[in-house]
Amino acid sequence: MKKIVRAHLYISGIVQGVCFRAYTQETAQGLGLTGWVRNLHDGGVEVIADGPKDKIQELIEWCHKGPSGAAVDNVEINWENTTGEFPNFETR
Repeated sequence: MKKIVRAHLYISGIVQGVCFRAYTQETAQGLGLTGWVRNLHDGGVEVIADGPKDKIQELIEWCHKGPSGAAVDNVEINWENTTGEFPNFETR
């Protein structure tokens, strides 16, 4: 069984108004991850994702690109302990 990890991501750039949250949710669900994505008041996007590290890495790679229309400047990654609290991946 693969170890479950958590990544707490802060994505900056042109990431609001371009369906970043919807596509992040779709990508994360397709990878079998749990957690959430939300817009921040500073114009960025925050993501918490739990799952196998290789799948989290795939999500991080996707976040560096984002959907068409996005222009990602930076993805800050913080690795944290997972709590298993999320039953699915949702947009907040």
